Amino acid sequence: MIPIAKPFLDTTEADAAREAVLSGWLSQGPQVTAFEREFAALTCARYACAVSNCTTALHLALLANGVGPGDEVITSSHSFIATANSIRYCGATPIFVDIDPATYNIDPECVAEAITDRTRAILTIHQMGMPCDLKSLLGVANRHGIAIIEDAACAIGSQVKMNGDWDLIGKPHGATACFSFHPRKVITTGEGGMLTTLDPDQDRKLRLWRQHAMDVPDTVRHGSPQVIFENYLFVGFNYRMTDVQAAVGRKQLERLPDLIARRRALAECYSELLGDLDGLTLPYEPEWARSNWQSYCVRLPDRVDQRAVMQSLLNQGIATRRGIMCSHREAPYANAEQRHDLRQSELAQDHSILIPMYAQLSEDELVRIANALRNELCR
Repeated sequence: MIPIAKPFLDTTEADAAREAVLSGWLSQGPQVTAFEREFAALTCARYACAVSNCTTALHLALLANGVGPGDEVITSSHSFIATANSIRYCGATPIFVDIDPATYNIDPECVAEAITDRTRAILTIHQMGMPCDLKSLLGVANRHGIAIIEDAACAIGSQVKMNGDWDLIGKPHGATACFSFHPRKVITTGEGGMLTTLDPDQDRKLRLWRQHAMDVPDTVRHGSPQVIFENYLFVGFNYRMTDVQAAVGRKQLERLPDLIARRRALAECYSELLGDLDGLTLPYEPEWARSNWQSYCVRLPDRVDQRAVMQSLLNQGIATRRGIMCSHREAPYANAEQRHDLRQSELAQDHSILIPMYAQLSEDELVRIANALRNELCR
């Protein structure tokens, strides 16, 4: 079986986890602090705050930017449901707008049309690792004085060209960027997330919220020669990353440049192998974007049945996934207010498939995948 994804881990990460376990400090501690420091340096962010996963990161980012009951947050339905859920966690309303069918990212023109006096933030997604049109979105946000939060769950290592320079996603152009370290992502800690920001006040809030709003962290108390009694300043959350996860994450971060280079090479090979297939639409990378190719998504010809193609490939030992889900089609959001037609989002879900993408893919496996897809489309 060729899986849809496979994390790249070996004894390096296992040894790092072992050392963290044997250190006796298992919860949030010195490894988390080091991981945050290294992540901030990589992305050129002033602050990086580690949390339990990207969903909790999104929740905290929205809270830190003042999103609360009665507010609206403009976002894309064409995203994993956690994006919309994080808005609901704040008591706010997600306002779904459509995507650019070329990139599968939120359409800035649709965003501009959806803004009202209740709009508190724009939650944009770098879908499948492909950077969204941050320049245009920032222009919209700045004109209306609202915050941009980046759902960068899939986008570690991706780059966007801003003012002539190539910046890694995570260098905050908006208010906050949120990352995932789930095993489907380019690097993993099993579960885990990270927030980056330039705002010291926001970073302070994030660190309080993730640990029950405890005013003195346990790392400080345990290292103090004096007895310290902590206080709990408001209702917080248990959104911490463990030191075992962070130890793995630090080793994964060292691998990132090689993993990105390998994925970009694989994407190029896919384009060569599949580029001549009539009616198949390959991923589009704008000239101002460099994807990490967390996923490789192809758009099937309209005449082709998505499920039938996926089942045939599965029967041949090749795993795929359908196009990115649309949250407005799921029960919790079935009656959500829509101010914009979501046709492109629905078409992307119904006619696209994700094919295997991970660093360990061999040339023979790439050819096998491409030939299987070719045979299906040429029936």
